Amino acid sequence: MFGSAFLLRMLPTWLFFSYYTLCLSVGEVFTNGDFYVSDDLVHWSKPVYVVTMDNDWTKGTNKEYVMKNHFICMSLFSLIALTSCQSCSSEYKNIDEIVVEGVETPVLLGDPFIMLHKGTYYAYGTNAEDGIEVYTSDDLQTWKYKTMALHKKDVWADRWFWAPEVYEVNGKFYMYYSADEHICVATADSPEGPFVQTNKAPMIADEKCIDNSLFIDDDGTPYLFFDRFNDGLNIWVAELEEDLITIKTETMHPCIHVSQAWEEVWPRVNEGPFVIKRNGVYYMTYSANSYESPFYGIGCATATDLMGTWTKYDENPLLQKPGDLVGVGHSATFTDKAGKLRLVFHAHKDKHTIHPRAMYIGDVSFEKVDGVDRMRISKEYMTPKVVK
Repeated sequence: MFGSAFLLRMLPTWLFFSYYTLCLSVGEVFTNGDFYVSDDLVHWSKPVYVVTMDNDWTKGTNKEYVMKNHFICMSLFSLIALTSCQSCSSEYKNIDEIVVEGVETPVLLGDPFIMLHKGTYYAYGTNAEDGIEVYTSDDLQTWKYKTMALHKKDVWADRWFWAPEVYEVNGKFYMYYSADEHICVATADSPEGPFVQTNKAPMIADEKCIDNSLFIDDDGTPYLFFDRFNDGLNIWVAELEEDLITIKTETMHPCIHVSQAWEEVWPRVNEGPFVIKRNGVYYMTYSANSYESPFYGIGCATATDLMGTWTKYDENPLLQKPGDLVGVGHSATFTDKAGKLRLVFHAHKDKHTIHPRAMYIGDVSFEKVDGVDRMRISKEYMTPKVVK
């Protein structure tokens, strides 16, 4: 939950800071990270003075933020020296034992995916080292961590669990995900898992691929979209057998590759495909540029035949650096409870830091242009929060 962090005891109260840099004024402490207080080292809460997440110390945007005209910025080591002079004792506690009550934090998921099942939203994404986590929500705004939906002990590979997508088909749940730069699928009886592989193996054993995404056409034919390393990390499609696990390798077909001017940021990739169908037209959202780049963005390509020619929009990217966000990408669409088409995507932590990436939700609409429906993605977005 917390990155660079330390505990400081200002008798009789404990203070917890999530960053090394502090700003001090007489009798008050400010941080450019999170600030909590505790009397027992187990239950934590925010005090009256809370943090503003912007870097403008003269005008905080949070209504509870208080700023003095004069302050001193000092490093952690300077702070320790100062508190030592004040005869305050310093002690430490395992951060894993800390419970912060009533505090909202971002949903820290890269490559996010949201599924609506029986009135509950389930969110999956890239974050945990040992597998795939799942969060739940009733309203898309407020989320709770549920469990580890997939654990490395139950599947092939033991690292790099990325980009999960979960689908219910005939009462069974299928999770498509990447592990150790191979595409995999695991199954479960519940959207919360545990997802397991009966046969612990990737879908393509002899080739590195990532970002596999399921699409089932109107006639029931299942397809898998994915990125092939052998093709310079561009997007391909293949049919699946009825088991939704086995790829018909003879049907593998290229879809799109790096071809537009905005996609030129090294290492020059097209990745993160997600396909929907509307009025006989297939719409693929995809991401281009390195995910580490602030110019990571989302484009759209269309086709009338999944195995045919895909055409990218000239106006791509449809979403790149909206508002204060950078590193925007790896999206997936879903329909909310009101029947509205939404788009979930991730962005960098801030303009200077990539990880941990956080989940955001926008709106998708279609505009009639020359008699053809053109996909549009809103520049406004929702910032979901996890409530402890």
